[in-house]
Amino acid sequence: MKSKTSFPPQEGAASPSRCPDNSAFKQQRLPAWKPQLTIASVLSSFFLIGAFCLTVGVCLVLSANSVREIQIDYSDKCSHCSKLRENSSNWNKECHCSVNFTLKEDILGDVFMYYGLQNFYQNHRRYVMSRSDAQLLGRNVNIQRSYCAPFSTYGNGTPMAPCGAIANSMFNDSIDLFYNHKSSVIQVPLLKTGNSWWTDKNVKFRNPESYNLSSAFAGTARPPYWQKPVYLLDEGDERNNGYVNDDFIIWMRVSAFATFRNLYRRVRRIRPFAEGLPAGNYTFRISYNFPVTKFKGRKHVILSTVVWSGGSNPFLGIAYLVSGTAATLTGFVITGIHLKLRKKKTYFQKQ
Repeated sequence: MKSKTSFPPQEGAASPSRCPDNSAFKQQRLPAWKPQLTIASVLSSFFLIGAFCLTVGVCLVLSANSVREIQIDYSDKCSHCSKLRENSSNWNKECHCSVNFTLKEDILGDVFMYYGLQNFYQNHRRYVMSRSDAQLLGRNVNIQRSYCAPFSTYGNGTPMAPCGAIANSMFNDSIDLFYNHKSSVIQVPLLKTGNSWWTDKNVKFRNPESYNLSSAFAGTARPPYWQKPVYLLDEGDERNNGYVNDDFIIWMRVSAFATFRNLYRRVRRIRPFAEGLPAGNYTFRISYNFPVTKFKGRKHVILSTVVWSGGSNPFLGIAYLVSGTAATLTGFVITGIHLKLRKKKTYFQKQ
């Protein structure tokens, strides 16, 4: 292939060539597969894709429906605490409430406890960006240049640790579960570690290096809506304290929707809960700290099991069913069009 554009040669230099190299790649002579689409191959593709998606969708929906779950809304049942929390000056006053419920059947296997929020929008752009990843990695950085403002420093210049609107609005209700067995009350043992992603716990969050956490966070102050500083989030476990606290890490992974749930605890499989949660009467004892009235929100506590496909979320299964149905219907439509055109062709050939 020769170039149609020519340039006058320069004095003392050879005329530059704009022709591509004579190679299979540049001359477009590489071997290629050029499929010939026939009616049989097109229809078989649509019907096979439809059958596959429908099969996977049915399996996912059945799996999601097999999850055992109980959800309790405690927004109204703790209304006296909600009214107390409407006044921000009562931040240091404790308020407790109890919610009773009954399990009619055993919940066998691993049981997970979630807290759910409704009408809480975490997907606002300024809210999502209101954090300092460098600070959460334990580095000594100037957070005044971060996106944390106005939750970066106090009026006297004291920096907040952690800074930002996400950290400041952290869910801080305390939820305990009790089993009313005959005449005794047994507290259900709950695991508060091992609930966050491994990459978050070991890569994205780090405490400042120091011989103890209180000295590491010296010169900083808690966010305005917190009741205690970050180095006291879990006083009983040094490995679950500060920025590497599981509850804090899970909260910092914001949700895309206004209604969401976050993993809070896991039931520890020891006697008498080695097989799960037995049927009977239970009580949630809640230390109410997180106000939701002003934004017309709701709060839930959820007990749920998991299956091979995850929790109780049929969305993926429904998506497969819709895709499989669409592919199958498209196959039938193409079949009808093909039969109609073939009859017309046969008729005109006879004429």
